[in-house]
Amino acid sequence: MDYTQGFSSFAAPDLAAAKRFYTDVLGLEVQEPMEGILGLVLPGGARVMIYQKDDHRPAVFTVLSLGVADLRAAVDALGARGATWERYEGFEQDERGIVSNPDFGPDIAWTTDPAGNIVALMQLEPEAFLQG
Repeated sequence: MDYTQGFSSFAAPDLAAAKRFYTDVLGLEVQEPMEGILGLVLPGGARVMIYQKDDHRPAVFTVLSLGVADLRAAVDALGARGATWERYEGFEQDERGIVSNPDFGPDIAWTTDPAGNIVALMQLEPEAFLQG
């Protein structure tokens, strides 16, 4: 099979609200390649499509993960821009909502976009995850 490209996608009922969140809160580049479609450009160049779905119901799992070098600073900065941090049973989280457990994996915190889609922030060095 000769694939020409690959990407991930998820839905949102309000693309204007999604665009504001991903641009103004998370600081990602958002493109609008066609009506009813947003394109997130992730660090490293990967792309994710967000499509309009009026009857959208958010997934109960993480749809997008972003790595940062300093999770605590990122949680504070994004919180100042309006991100709120989720708390989940089964995870010991600090006052910021950060899970720090080496047996679990990297330090992590979760927020949601306006549609309720779960976005994870993880403390990761650029070369530490899913590289080669």
